[in-house]
Amino acid sequence: MFSSRLVVIGASAGGFQPLLDLVASLPKDFPAAICIVLHIPAHSPSHLPEILSLAGPLPVSHPQDGERIQPGHIYCAPPDHHLLVEAGHFAVKRGPKENRSRPAIDVLFRSAGYSEGPAVIGVLLSGMLDDGTSGLWTIQRFGGITIVQDPEEAKYSSMPFSALNQVDVDHLVRSADLADLLIRLVNAPLPSPSASSVTDLDRHRIKVEIDIAKRDNALRLGVMELGKVTPQTCPECGGVLVQIKEGGFTRYRCHTGHAYTGDTLLTEVSEHVEEMLWRTMRTLEEATMLLDNTGAEFAENGNAWLAQTYARRARALEAQSRSIFEVIAHSETLSKARLEQDAREEE
Repeated sequence: MFSSRLVVIGASAGGFQPLLDLVASLPKDFPAAICIVLHIPAHSPSHLPEILSLAGPLPVSHPQDGERIQPGHIYCAPPDHHLLVEAGHFAVKRGPKENRSRPAIDVLFRSAGYSEGPAVIGVLLSGMLDDGTSGLWTIQRFGGITIVQDPEEAKYSSMPFSALNQVDVDHLVRSADLADLLIRLVNAPLPSPSASSVTDLDRHRIKVEIDIAKRDNALRLGVMELGKVTPQTCPECGGVLVQIKEGGFTRYRCHTGHAYTGDTLLTEVSEHVEEMLWRTMRTLEEATMLLDNTGAEFAENGNAWLAQTYARRARALEAQSRSIFEVIAHSETLSKARLEQDAREEE
């Protein structure tokens, strides 16, 4: 286990300002290492270390693969790479996306909880959907401390609400009080190693999922044995999805390694449906244009009967295309938050 406390923080939409405020409020002698996953685009460089370095007294950097974790230092996951903790060191890997993200919060939290046990303090801030819930569950099962930003003040409350619904969180905190809470917790005596509440089956599954994030082959690691095979397929690669039961909630992982919570999978599937409808509409319009062009050629060559036949078929396809457009225009991306809002409005 790590020789001092390790703070792991996950944030997404609306989480940047709480991160900035936290770093600005920490003292220069803060005795724990801090690891941050902020959902960021994969296609552009991240300036988060430079920004956070200017905000507070602690050094901030993107860690290198294999780098040793140092207390009093802040580490930010680099773009398009998962950040994992492994026996006091970092693993920086470009493994399969989890919850449509790389870096993913769950990957950091899960690996930290598994590796460092009760030395870990997990903090989940503002964000959409539910990345971080599974990781917080793992941290708590291995004896770590769990903290969630108060969803009433979070700019986007989905991630905090999800964690509160699924995990018996130790601390619910407003962002302005987070620094004081962390200072108090990291200066408390490190708890003695104790038996975790994780079953042997869950321990094996967590280890497999950590190895998948490190780019090990999911199929050879036995991902298909982690749960029940479902009829659903992975929206990203089309692979078969396995249903994984974890605590009181269900997640999914495909045989190539991509992972989803139920809510993220629902959102991804509904977006995939819209993409398919757009492609169908495009194909119908291309067929309509081809029929019109060919019919016009028949008309120019004096074959009025065939030209009219092509024109009728073109108008029929045009009507089908309009119908699909109406479906797209009135559809919406589904999520747990959206469905709950619709249910409240119907009451």
